[in-house]
Amino acid sequence: MAPRQPHNTEKSRALDTYVKLMRATESVTTGAHRQLSTSGLTVSQFGVLEALYHLGPMSQSEIGQKILRSSGNMTMVIDNLEKRKLVRRMRNQVDRRFLIVHLTDKGEKLIAKIFPDHATEITRQLEVLTPSEQQTLGKLCKKLGLKDRL
Repeated sequence: MAPRQPHNTEKSRALDTYVKLMRATESVTTGAHRQLSTSGLTVSQFGVLEALYHLGPMSQSEIGQKILRSSGNMTMVIDNLEKRKLVRRMRNQVDRRFLIVHLTDKGEKLIAKIFPDHATEITRQLEVLTPSEQQTLGKLCKKLGLKDRL
């Protein structure tokens, strides 16, 4: 068996924090997405519908940036949503090279029906934290997520 590396407080702290962050993320995500199976949506499909519902029509690349998915993945996700008639692609009137994704009436009805339960579950998952702790966690996560942009 290979010898362990010498104790390094900085690395140990970072790794310990990382493991806790991943475990917490997995726990909250599992609970928050549990009800998606009843709607027949994947997490990515739900993300697309939710983004369009709250932000309005967008290009595929804009949606991908919002829900942190690659452009190749977005094409497949939107293709599948289009097959179910939940979204439609339309040419941008200003620049016809771009397609803009819109919710259909059917898509809007579905996301309007399932989003409240999703929001309630997220609230339930995070209620272990005080409102102040939730704000602090949000600020810390934003700081961590923006570290490469600074």
